[in-house]
Amino acid sequence: MRRGAVAPTIGSIPTTGSIPTTGSIPTTEDHRGSILCSYSCAEWTPLHCVVSSAVSTWDQLSSLPVEIEGYELEGRELAFTEEFVRYTTLVKLRGSGEEGVGEDVVYDGLDHVSFQAASGTLPLAGSWTLGTFSDRLAELDLFPDPPVREVSRRYRNWAFESAALDLALRQAGRSLAEHLDRELRPLNYVVSMRLGGLNSDRPETSERMIGVLERYPGTRFKLDPTNNWTDELIEELAASGAVDSLDLKGQYKGTPVDVNTDPELYRKLCDAFPSAWLEDPDINDETRPILEQQRDRITWDAPIHSVDDITSLEWEPRMVNVKPSRIGSLYELCRAYDFCAERDIGVYGGGQTELDVGRDHIQYLAALFHPNTPNDVAPRGFNQPEIPDGMPRSPIVIKAAATGFRFARG
Repeated sequence: MRRGAVAPTIGSIPTTGSIPTTGSIPTTEDHRGSILCSYSCAEWTPLHCVVSSAVSTWDQLSSLPVEIEGYELEGRELAFTEEFVRYTTLVKLRGSGEEGVGEDVVYDGLDHVSFQAASGTLPLAGSWTLGTFSDRLAELDLFPDPPVREVSRRYRNWAFESAALDLALRQAGRSLAEHLDRELRPLNYVVSMRLGGLNSDRPETSERMIGVLERYPGTRFKLDPTNNWTDELIEELAASGAVDSLDLKGQYKGTPVDVNTDPELYRKLCDAFPSAWLEDPDINDETRPILEQQRDRITWDAPIHSVDDITSLEWEPRMVNVKPSRIGSLYELCRAYDFCAERDIGVYGGGQTELDVGRDHIQYLAALFHPNTPNDVAPRGFNQPEIPDGMPRSPIVIKAAATGFRFARG
């Protein structure tokens, strides 16, 4: 990584495109009668621009002072089904009459219980910069009890660092966009979904996707194919022209979202969705001959925690999913943005079923660094069991608050 580089906006999408409109699923024609732009891999091209040698993104942030007097924790929860309740924790840092907020998106409820029970006990008070505060967090164990899964340490660290960024900017009287001298551009998003229930052997249907398209014509999707997808369903979904990405879940083992690797399913998906991004495939001796022909549209999510993870991929990607919470620190996140800009690697954002300000944060960053890619950062309402009325259409306009790392309210 060449330090001292300002990352340009990552990725550029043509504004027009031909989208198939046959099949039984509603098409991507919106209520005004115009065909909306697709963000498939066939239409994506990197934004070729000269990278400034002035100062890196992290260097613009690391020296920001932040005064911390204490912190509080506040729980959030949402029941999606009887089997799955999502828990998160808001981290609220206080100092100099201001408050900075982040969201801990650890998935295991037990980790949230012990965390909230120990609220306020971490020695965080003091005068810091964002750089020295990050160093301080690295010295501490942010888990009163060992986490259920090790990756959760990154999620919690991001909650504190994003809260510190918000607080530092509030104290400085500037917004993140102003501080980085970047424009918040209209943000493209896709709606991510699994068509069937977890741990179900029943053939899946397009009902969930149809329901969204009927209420919100023109919506683009990132779908999770499973072993329950029939040939008829694949044909129906492909004919809709509404699918930008397929999350193959090949990098998950021993989780509720696991999908058994099926080379024949991979072959069918590659043929039926020739312009869709293929996220997180399982590359093995059986799938390699199929995937090697599709390497330009393979993207990665679960394995990406740092620039080193990107450089260690077998095939250099055209696009990667950079999730701030999975990266875990501002330093590594800024480094990833700068690296991808220098290498003309596209970036799209991804969420972790955030219930509060965490979703605002990933939308804010996407609008600053990669607004035109298939960002899996749809408004929170699309994650609710019942999608509410009045959801904003993609692309959405992000209105930043005058100070901090947050949206304007009202």
